[in-house]
Amino acid sequence: MTTIGWWHCLAGASGDMCLGALVDAGVPLETMQAAVDAVGVEPARFRADTVTRQGVAATKVEIDTEQSTVVRTWGNIRGLLESASLDESVRALALDVFERLARAEAAVHRTQPDQVHFHEVGAVDAVADVVGTAAGLCALGVDRVTSSPVAVGYGMARSEHGMLPIPGPAVLALLEEVGAPVYSGGVTSELCTPTGAAILAATVSEWGPLPAMRVTAVGTGAGDRDHDELPNVLRFVVGTAVDDISVAAGGSTETALVIEANVDDLDPRVWPHVLARLLESGADDAWLTPILMKKGRPAYTLSVLGSDAVADILRRVIFTETTTIGLRERRVEKRALHRASETIQIEGHPIRVKTAVLDGVVVNATPEYDDVVAAASALGRPVKAILAAATAAAHAAGFAPGTPGPRQ
Repeated sequence: MTTIGWWHCLAGASGDMCLGALVDAGVPLETMQAAVDAVGVEPARFRADTVTRQGVAATKVEIDTEQSTVVRTWGNIRGLLESASLDESVRALALDVFERLARAEAAVHRTQPDQVHFHEVGAVDAVADVVGTAAGLCALGVDRVTSSPVAVGYGMARSEHGMLPIPGPAVLALLEEVGAPVYSGGVTSELCTPTGAAILAATVSEWGPLPAMRVTAVGTGAGDRDHDELPNVLRFVVGTAVDDISVAAGGSTETALVIEANVDDLDPRVWPHVLARLLESGADDAWLTPILMKKGRPAYTLSVLGSDAVADILRRVIFTETTTIGLRERRVEKRALHRASETIQIEGHPIRVKTAVLDGVVVNATPEYDDVVAAASALGRPVKAILAAATAAAHAAGFAPGTPGPRQ
């Protein structure tokens, strides 16, 4: 059974918010403390308190450290992590987070990663944030981590380098590298810190809404400020992947993209070609809806359903094959029954039959129309006669609605 974790970054992410969310989800504070103690930096002690942010209860993890004058480079931190007595999965994740931070800071300051002085990022509390988060994720046994789009804030903030824009250059570099979707969140404050962005970049394999899962734990970590605009919290939802979605409303679910355009000036004879090109290019479906536009002009809405993987190709087909100069897009949840293809014979001619299964029982069995037409042409028989014969043969072969479906 696959264990999934989902970061809900409604107010961004920071190191202490990650720690709070994981502790709130059930990670013992002692687990994080032991991992940080193993690194051998100056003493850093964890403590956790319950706070509220805009009425939302959350765990706030504080790290008590002594003032340090040590300036740490990426090479120094890498040496500490490589020599520490850590679980290998914890070590690997912590190294990944700090390497990403080094690359981002180097890009911002036009230098080499090994020459980066981490400043506040390399302070003892940041080492504790990263190592503690790595230990927490490994303790939860999470196999795959996903995340919502990341709120990053906007405005200006004071740093050791002077005034910097929000989101900070390092934050944008880190999230750009992994293609993370971001938005401001409507708050004139730094919502996502470099450490938080690096943790997300190192852990997240997929960005989007809460994936299908059976929830086993929910952790809510608090940031320092209590914003007026939204609760300053980061949530971490843990659950087991729902592999057999047939238990949940009888089908698999996934998000898809609907791309649409209103067109009133295309020769209608071209539309069959447009729809065929879209389907050939990877669209799951494409259709036309008659509409009436301004000045009483008859027109069509072209709608195309597809995945993100082929979205750019579909957009190009629409722009090049139609007369539209603009598109609108929206995300939808797509639910599909389990399907299988069987083959029956009509007078020696093969005809595929598509079956749809709900909770292990066939609910639809449909002969492939192109195969029916080919058989009818070869036999010199009406299409309707071959279609009826194919439907009857499918039922006789055990594919009738109400019969057990094929094993998944």
